[in-house]
Amino acid sequence: MGGKLNVLLLPLLTTLGFGMLGYLCGSLPFAVWITRLAKGVDVRDAGSGHATTTNTIRQAGFGWGALVLVLDIAKGFLPTWLALHAGGQNGILSYMPWVAPLTAALVVVGHCWPVFAGFRGGMGNASAGGAILAANPLAFVIGLGILVALVLIIRHSARASVLTGLLIAPAFWLLGFGSPVVWVAAATGLVIAFRFTIDWNREYRELWLDREQKQR
Repeated sequence: MGGKLNVLLLPLLTTLGFGMLGYLCGSLPFAVWITRLAKGVDVRDAGSGHATTTNTIRQAGFGWGALVLVLDIAKGFLPTWLALHAGGQNGILSYMPWVAPLTAALVVVGHCWPVFAGFRGGMGNASAGGAILAANPLAFVIGLGILVALVLIIRHSARASVLTGLLIAPAFWLLGFGSPVVWVAAATGLVIAFRFTIDWNREYRELWLDREQKQR
């Protein structure tokens, strides 16, 4: 009986543990903290209203924005990499393939709705990119290329992000990437697609610095 209970509890506890790790890492609001430290303002009170790299650049400068970008990518990379590699190639996580996609998705959820910042966060692209980078660096480059191409074609970064979130996993599957990469992309992509619907009808003045146009 005890052995059967352990067999049931171990996957559950492992899943919950990595899921919590992903969400808490994602909830680290670097844009909020760094902009407050650098300029004494809340990054969400101006510009797009989101805790993003572009909003940090707008309010605190390029250097601080670059730091936020690196940290947001890192907080997506680290939990996902641990979920993919903990225990070695034949470790327990190799028998629980859902753990890495779940962890990656919850990183992005934490970034968008962070418990440490009143559930008002960013949009999740950088953290999702970090998770995909942990799964496969080439997939990260291709995914970034898809996003940039769609932004240039559609000329609307929110709609391009929604489409990228929906298309990236099928694209990776067609390109022959393995299941871990496809499922991490699918899990993070769905969160990204949902998150960016909030800005679907937003008017943009620039291709990548998402400032609102003034109402005429």
